[in-house]
Amino acid sequence: MPYEWTQHPSRPAAVASVDAVPLAHLRLWPHRSLPRRGMAWFVGVTAGMLALPLLVMLGTPVLWALLPFIAAVLAGLWLALQRNYRDGTVCEDLRLWPGLVRIDRQDPRRPPRVWQANPHWVRLTLHAQGGPVENYLTLHGAGRQVELGAFLSPEERQDLFADLQTRLQAAH
Repeated sequence: MPYEWTQHPSRPAAVASVDAVPLAHLRLWPHRSLPRRGMAWFVGVTAGMLALPLLVMLGTPVLWALLPFIAAVLAGLWLALQRNYRDGTVCEDLRLWPGLVRIDRQDPRRPPRVWQANPHWVRLTLHAQGGPVENYLTLHGAGRQVELGAFLSPEERQDLFADLQTRLQAAH
């Protein structure tokens, strides 16, 4: 699963500071179906496949006419995959203290976003239908509604909902 809980030992309920070690820490990240090494192999195999028709053209002026287009295709493929990896650096951190829940979201081309509220007043909702995605997971509190795990699959959001509901109830 592209999320991980880190559990910390319990402390007295009076500790609810962002500087203190949280009771639990949830880190979410997008799933990576193609690792960097696989990406290099993919680009290499694609370059080899594109080079096959060029072998027939060796020694002719047509080779020089085709070469810029093949180079442009490979450069475009490489740049698109690099952009995909950069966009995949998004991550969400949910930290849970006895009197505080805080979400920090890091997007690649946006400033960090922070949301925090008292877990006693936070309402966790799983919208099976009607949201932008299936099993849309939101937290309501402190006058705002925030989405959690937009990049997770519907099944992962459903599992996260059950797990997060248990931990939020234990925090207040």
